[in-house]
Amino acid sequence: MVTALLETTVIVDLLRNYPPAETWIRSQLQASYGITPIIWMEVIGGGPTKIKRIQAARLMQRFEMIDLIPADFHWAIEQQMIYELSHGVGMMDCLIACASQRLQIPLYTHNLKHFTPLIGSLAQKPY
Repeated sequence: MVTALLETTVIVDLLRNYPPAETWIRSQLQASYGITPIIWMEVIGGGPTKIKRIQAARLMQRFEMIDLIPADFHWAIEQQMIYELSHGVGMMDCLIACASQRLQIPLYTHNLKHFTPLIGSLAQKPY
């Protein structure tokens, strides 16, 4: 059972072997992390070469894929209408946050500015 979701910023830090990210993920022995297809596509889309994309895919295989359901998309649409102009929260932020909101599990991210309006204290900075 997934206990938290990882957002793109955390995955990128792990790919870059950023020491605080590596230390944090190793310290989370009891945690079971997930990602959504949105995260997967953002990370893969940021890979500048085929080799980097393969490395990213291998890393993300460590995490359970949490698929989005129709209700997630409806929630994301509502949030975009509410927060995009007032808080700069974009479509992808809404789609990333929806699974955390539905499952009521933390979303570890370094972008608290965009995720806190959407999911409140479920948006957490990991390190």
